[in-house]
Amino acid sequence: MNPILSAGLLIGVLVGVWTFVMGLTGWYKDPTMYNAFFLVVVIEIGGLIWGLRRTAAQGRTYSGQVVAGTAMAIVAGVVIICASLLFTTVAFPGYFDDINAMGRGILERAGKSEEEIAAAMNASAAMQTPIRNAFAGFLGTFFTGVIASAIIGVWIRAKPGAPAARV
Repeated sequence: MNPILSAGLLIGVLVGVWTFVMGLTGWYKDPTMYNAFFLVVVIEIGGLIWGLRRTAAQGRTYSGQVVAGTAMAIVAGVVIICASLLFTTVAFPGYFDDINAMGRGILERAGKSEEEIAAAMNASAAMQTPIRNAFAGFLGTFFTGVIASAIIGVWIRAKPGAPAARV
């Protein structure tokens, strides 16, 4: 299989699986465990390293690696949109209510007034639809992919004039 497609699918599926782990364990409702979700960044970087090693073996130099990593992130992002929509509409339709309850509790424990809590809740309400949440996941994946590929490509790339290895 094409290394860009296989790496993108791997990243997307692993991020989707981690999202469901967060849901099934209830960690997304727990203020102390909620940040464990950001393990998705480590998953994406690991998948990019794996994929970019494979594309470097095909002879891609730095700019080719950045393009390949960006393409991997786009493929992963499409999978993540699907997983996110499945998560928030089918598996955990009360997800946004749960997140709001957790956020309200955090703000109450921090001693915020009811007006401050209402303002914070209203500010986050616009993003709390399944499609906007899924698109935010896509954008996060895309930008992480571009930036990480630009950094990873410095070290993992074919050197100009070096023969391409067979993959």
